[in-house]
Order: sequence, then C-alpha cells, then structure tokens
Amino acid sequence: MYTAGIDVGAKTVKIVVTQDGKIVDRQIVPAGQDAQAAIEEAWQSLDTPIADIGLIVATGSGRKSTKRAQGYVTEVAAAAKGAQKTEPEVRTVVDVGAEEGRAIRIDEMGKLVDFAINEKCAAGAGAFTEAMARALEVDLPTLAAMSLRSTGNVAMNAQCAVFAESELVTLVHSNTPKEDMAKAIHDAISDRIVSMVRRVGMAEKVMLIGGVALNDGFVASLANDLETSVIVPQDPQLVSAFGAAILGEEGNYAESLSETI
Repeated sequence: MYTAGIDVGAKTVKIVVTQDGKIVDRQIVPAGQDAQAAIEEAWQSLDTPIADIGLIVATGSGRKSTKRAQGYVTEVAAAAKGAQKTEPEVRTVVDVGAEEGRAIRIDEMGKLVDFAINEKCAAGAGAFTEAMARALEVDLPTLAAMSLRSTGNVAMNAQCAVFAESELVTLVHSNTPKEDMAKAIHDAISDRIVSMVRRVGMAEKVMLIGGVALNDGFVASLANDLETSVIVPQDPQLVSAFGAAILGEEGNYAESLSETI
C-alpha cells in the first residue's frame, strides 16, 4: 500500500504518493474557485489508483476540504519534514506561497526548532509579485527575467501591497527602468522574508520551497540578502505534500483537524 500527502493551497493542489520514503507518483492542479473539484481532479489525475493508497495525510490552508484524508499536519510541520527528506543537511527552510511566507528552523531529523509566519500582508508572498506584474503589464516569468537584468538599486518602502502599487506608479512616472522596478519588487518580498529568517535564527543550509521558488528573480534577491547560496529543489511546490506523506509513513500525524500537529 502507498501513502499520500496532499497540500491544498490557495493557488494549487499538490499530491505526492510515497512508498518506503520514495516518491512514486505526483500531481499538481490549479485550485480554482472550487476546492473540492480541484482536489478530486488531482486524485483522478494520478497514475496510482486511490484504492491502493492506504493513508492520506492533508496539509495546507485548505486541508479541511480534503474529505478523503485520515490524517492532518500543519504547513510548517510538512514543510520541515519534506525539506529534510529532500536535502538532509538543510537547517533553514523558507516557504513562500501565494498568500503566506514562512521561515522555519529545523534539526537534523526535520523537527521544528522555531518558525515565523507572515500572514498579515500579501507583500511577503506570491500574490504580491502577481499584483506588481499586472501593474507593470508583464507576466511573472518576464518580471523575474527583468529583475535579473537590473543594474540599479531602487527601494520600495511600502509595507502593504496596496501602497506598494501606488509607489510603483510613482516610479513609472519618474521613468525608472522597468528592470530596476522588477528588482525592487523582489527585494521588497525578500526583505520581509529575511526579517523572519533572522527572527528564528538562520542556520545553513537554506532551502527555498513553495511556488515562489520558481521565480529566479526572487531567488537571487533572497540569496543576496541572506548572503548565502539558496537550495531550490527540483519541484519546490511539492515539498510540503512530500513531507505530509513522510509524516504519514512515520505515524507522526493527527487524526482530527482539531489536533493537527
């Protein structure tokens, strides 16, 4: 029998199926407006029959929508375990998704030492880059590429995504190069994430996971601000689902949402 971890996030639903600590199947689908439909689409898209999955452990902000789940773990616990299993030497995990950013310090077994979460403002998460890309009338890959071509150093001081958009308009009117504005956007997110990393205490090595890890502009800003290299795994969006599955294999999960570890 297999074990599955499902990570139900704001933008995507991720499923990882494991056996003996190894990934044997995986799937990512857009979350859309109907979480239940997206979850069911993800299950049906797997090569592994649902009947062959002995245990399902859910994580993510939408884990309560996962009716098939028999176990539950927090996003922080799943990210910590998934990162440690992916790269055993990692001690600091940065998890940046669509709506939240997290800094997590772990021990050699992938257990939590400390963590901090940015959940009050989108300025420290992926939704911020999407809003800023729309303001500059470019897509996210273009925004990232522009950021890497920047030769300037423009600061964005707004602490809120709404005010940051107004600040961006001011930069546009002052004829600031788009490349410099793109870098300023990624630097602004990085600044908020790095403050959390310092709060929990950075210990090398550092791994970046979550959908924003696919943004090379942000990766470069984060590495520069942390003054260290940042490990980005092959499938950064799947790390938490992987962690949930491994915690399931180990028996380290709660059997009810109210007791979620």
